Amino acid sequence: MIKIGAHMPIGGGFKRVPKETIEIGGNAFQIFPHNPRQWKANLPLSEDALEFKNGIKKYKIEIDSMLCHSGYLINIASPKEEGWKKSLDLLIKEMEICSALGIKYLNIHPGSHLGSGEDEGIKKIVKALNIALDSEKNTFILLENVTKKGGNIGYKIEQLKLIIDNVKQPERLGITIDTCHAWDAGYDIVNKLDEFLEKIDKLIGLEKLKFIHLNDSKNELGSNKDRHENIGMGIIGTDGLKKILTNEIILSKPWILETPGDNEVHKQDIAKVKEILGVI
Repeated sequence: MIKIGAHMPIGGGFKRVPKETIEIGGNAFQIFPHNPRQWKANLPLSEDALEFKNGIKKYKIEIDSMLCHSGYLINIASPKEEGWKKSLDLLIKEMEICSALGIKYLNIHPGSHLGSGEDEGIKKIVKALNIALDSEKNTFILLENVTKKGGNIGYKIEQLKLIIDNVKQPERLGITIDTCHAWDAGYDIVNKLDEFLEKIDKLIGLEKLKFIHLNDSKNELGSNKDRHENIGMGIIGTDGLKKILTNEIILSKPWILETPGDNEVHKQDIAKVKEILGVI
């Protein structure tokens, strides 16, 4: 059975997520731990956390199929000390929220060096992760691949490897591969998927690949624009996605849709994925 879901809304409480995940045809999900456009984040109310956990049990959603995605403001690669410290504090709070909800994994974008250079940015990321992992003991951090724009770090698999290799607790780090980001960053995951996965295996280890962000792309290979498209509607397209999704390694990972639209649109995208695979 494939594991598939979408990024789910949390307005009104985390408790809504398990039921709505099933309603759209999913058995996996991703959520923000708080409003992603704000620095403020609070631990969930005990009642909301309990209802959320009860829903997880009721709908039989597995712990390795649940993912939190860090907020938009966090940049632990920042050379600006105030911004870096605020980012670190919020990252730790997000880890605490994950722990309170019983969610094992927190997905983060490694960050932007803002002109200080990739080497300096990676040093700041490693420093922040060491502090965060020492501070909160339960949550695993997943580094997401990104596109090369705005000083982003993580557009190359080699950069993700450097981060993992230099933290004190590499066993608590893994990666998420976003299909749109990989494509836009210049990895031809349609025609050279085996080569791409072999690179991940050689540099990081496929056991550290925990999730796939399943997105079509609005742009050509190597565009570095990072614009997600609905399943089969973009440049990767239905045929390209079929090549990706029928790969044995990809099939073994949970897939999270971050395509444009609400729950109803995600329901249609999940149905499209199942149609591509011939899954009823």
